[in-house]
Amino acid sequence: MRSILKRLGHHALTRPQAVALEDAAGSMTYRELARAIAEVGRRIAAERVAVMMDNGMSWAVVDLTIAASGAVSIPVPAFFSDEQIEHLLNDAAPDLLITDRPERGVGLSRVLHHETIAIGNDDIHLYTLQPGSRRTLPSDTGKITYTSGTTQQPKGVCITRAAIDEVADALADAVAASVDDRSLTVLPLSTLLANIGGLYVPIIRGATAMLPALAQCGFTGSSAVDPMTFIGAFHRFSPSATILVPQLLKLVVECAQAGAPLPSTLRFVAVGGAPCSAPLIGRARSFGIPVYEGYGLSEATSVVSMNRPGCERAGSVGMPLPHARVRIADDGEIIVSGALFGGYLGLYDPQPEAWHTGDTGWLDADGFLYVTGRKKTAFATAFGRNVSPEWVESELVATRAIQQAAVFGEGRPFNVAVVVPMPGASPDQIDAAIDATNARLPDYARVHAWCPADMPFGAANGLARPGGTPNRAAIAARHAAAIESLYEREDLHVHP
Repeated sequence: MRSILKRLGHHALTRPQAVALEDAAGSMTYRELARAIAEVGRRIAAERVAVMMDNGMSWAVVDLTIAASGAVSIPVPAFFSDEQIEHLLNDAAPDLLITDRPERGVGLSRVLHHETIAIGNDDIHLYTLQPGSRRTLPSDTGKITYTSGTTQQPKGVCITRAAIDEVADALADAVAASVDDRSLTVLPLSTLLANIGGLYVPIIRGATAMLPALAQCGFTGSSAVDPMTFIGAFHRFSPSATILVPQLLKLVVECAQAGAPLPSTLRFVAVGGAPCSAPLIGRARSFGIPVYEGYGLSEATSVVSMNRPGCERAGSVGMPLPHARVRIADDGEIIVSGALFGGYLGLYDPQPEAWHTGDTGWLDADGFLYVTGRKKTAFATAFGRNVSPEWVESELVATRAIQQAAVFGEGRPFNVAVVVPMPGASPDQIDAAIDATNARLPDYARVHAWCPADMPFGAANGLARPGGTPNRAAIAARHAAAIESLYEREDLHVHP
């Protein structure tokens, strides 16, 4: 972060009128951004600051101000449930919460002081919080990023300032970012990938970071998106670069296939966050979308490898960037070193020298990395949200109507379940049970459709492990046609 802030200061002196930030409400030059950081900095006296805000210029000002003040930033993911937000606040113990959503996230019993400040056209609320039990952070922690929750209790990943600088520089080089770039962010800035790629990379090169509110890009929640509003944002901002998850890339391709024009200004579209099929990338390329797949994880400060012009290979996630080193373990697990996180919040292990990612894959003779799957059962949806099926299944089985359940959603826009009903349970009762379960879950973990199993899951028929846990591979194979039909019922095509 020190290097990023130094570059920002340099641009404010040498190119003060260049546009640094832009959203639907207006723009901010580098000189104005430097002044806003100084002004907001006088209002922030805290060591740990939770940020619960929508995308926009205000988010960027707050984030950069926290870095400039030497405090630790704790972005609150927009897709977290109220229960997960409460866990984050207890776990990270911030002494200040900055939000544009005062109706969410903090109980009055926590608040010592509340004030409102203006950043541009936005009213931003600052809540000074009761000090909680606070655990020591790893050295040089600048940001605590919370995973999207492979379990009910997401972990705080402590990212160092040095690692952020290193990865942002490497990513800027990889995408050939330049002063002329207009980088559009359509992913939540609370995610590390969007934060580094959508904000820090443009700042490094003195370019423009375009940060519209997510609703202005067509999003409702973390997964639903209106296609025409989404494509409209691209025409409104005319970006040269953006970052997408596979489902959003598919949406762009579907729009193009339906005849919707695409902006001609794009020169680099990065796709990551979940596996992206080579055929989808091929379809995107056929419509002139300059898409390049990459790979990373929070514990490696977001980006490990990426395809890029002149250095790409179909089906791979590219070669490791200069800051990262990759090797493959004997069991196929991908092991990463270089620019790693400092450790998990609350665990006092030393900073790792190498990280076992839990992903499996291989390196070809030229050093291109291929990712083949997960060692364990957690899966990533098409929107890049990590889901533990055991968590959702246990919630479903806790209802009165469902005896057994197996949840699926790898690389898909929503999750589905194969359900063994309790004896006598009607379809309407199953629907009600799933609705009740969904009310307790964040939206990325919810079940949107289900089909009945043709027999209970048991060890004898191979549909369960000896311990009683579902054998998902066997269940998926047995009910493949029914599962596929659940996705086909959802009309994901865009019609002009």
